[in-house]
Amino acid sequence: MFGWKKTGGSTVDAPRPEAVRSDDSAALDVVRSLARSISTVGKDAAEVRGALEDTQRVMQAQGQAMQALAQQLQQIGQAQVAITTATAQSAQAVQRARGALGVVGSEVVDMAGTLAQVSNAAAEITKVSLQTRLVAFNAAVEAKHAGEAGRGFAVVAEAVKALAGQVESSSKAIVSAIATLQDRIDRFSAELSENAARPSQIHAAFQAVDEDVQRIAASAAESGQQMGVLNERARALEREVSEASHNLKVAFDGSDRFLRMSEELVDRMASSGVEVDDMPFIRAAQAAAAEISALLEGALRDGRISQADLFDEHYSPLADTNPQQHTARFCRLTDELLPAVQERTLGCSDKVVFCIAADRNGYIATHNRKYCQPQRPGDPVWNAANSRYRRIFNDRTGLASARNTRPFLLQTYRRDMGGGRFVVLKEVAAPITVNGRHWGGLRLAFNF
Repeated sequence: MFGWKKTGGSTVDAPRPEAVRSDDSAALDVVRSLARSISTVGKDAAEVRGALEDTQRVMQAQGQAMQALAQQLQQIGQAQVAITTATAQSAQAVQRARGALGVVGSEVVDMAGTLAQVSNAAAEITKVSLQTRLVAFNAAVEAKHAGEAGRGFAVVAEAVKALAGQVESSSKAIVSAIATLQDRIDRFSAELSENAARPSQIHAAFQAVDEDVQRIAASAAESGQQMGVLNERARALEREVSEASHNLKVAFDGSDRFLRMSEELVDRMASSGVEVDDMPFIRAAQAAAAEISALLEGALRDGRISQADLFDEHYSPLADTNPQQHTARFCRLTDELLPAVQERTLGCSDKVVFCIAADRNGYIATHNRKYCQPQRPGDPVWNAANSRYRRIFNDRTGLASARNTRPFLLQTYRRDMGGGRFVVLKEVAAPITVNGRHWGGLRLAFNF
């Protein structure tokens, strides 16, 4: 097939077959080396993407915290306004009370004057009663001198004398009671009267209340000013967090595009027929997917499960599980059929981390045995790493693998192992079909 060839009027030797084969081998070596380099770039891109995801989660948490802080500051501001209003009302009430106290003081003074008049009148009554008693005594003496003729007059004189004694006694009692009352009123009046040099207890109490109210008002005003500063700072921080989140999203989208580009390049090289490093894992995943497809078709054919149950999408949450686990109507069948295929494929290489079948929604009914440990109550970190069965993994990688219908799909991602531990993996996915209907995907993850 090789012969002479003319170029520009001259003849040159055509390449010898040995040279062509040598060039092909060199080209293949270049492709394999390039595939490894791109794979390394993909790993770095996955790590960057994972770091950006972590930062994004932190920024989201900070954004939520800032929103919560803004709401709390708003509530505190409303409370400050309420305190200021209540303080102003209290100050007004104190002033009204002091005014009312002054009115009461005036009334008490008037009352004391009236009582003095009553006391004076009672004293006059006492004098009159004394005079009446003297007159009655003299009349009784004269009646005795008159003998039998003055007997009736003597009776009247004695009665007047007795009545005058009662009036005197009553008037003295009135004077004594009024004196006691007057003393109390004088003390009360002194309490009600304002005296800057020697304030009474009630006025001292009012003064203390007034000073406390003023201090509260001053504190509320100062707190309101501080709240204004805090609100402005909180708004500035919220704007900064929002801007940082936007910039982070731009970086995240860029890293995502970069990661997809590297995955696409690796995928194309693997699809070219060149025996790149990933080919053994691709073939293993395709073989496992085909075997699982045959097993599920056989179960349908034998009547071990209905098509509706095999394609069930009504996942029932399992109580008291964290992370949340679910059941589906095909769990019992996958527990019976899948472990043999998955465990055998898991052992095909030391690099393989897991081999699992996911339905098209990313639901893993049956995981590898080492990841099918019963959950420990109250230990979500341990559960996340060791109880990975009966869970829905609908993240970017999980859904892409579960819904892939191409012969294979290569992805690079950072896997969360729980407890803040991550590992960067490659994953090849091959579709699982049952009688021509897409059921899900075989996910085979392996280390670099």
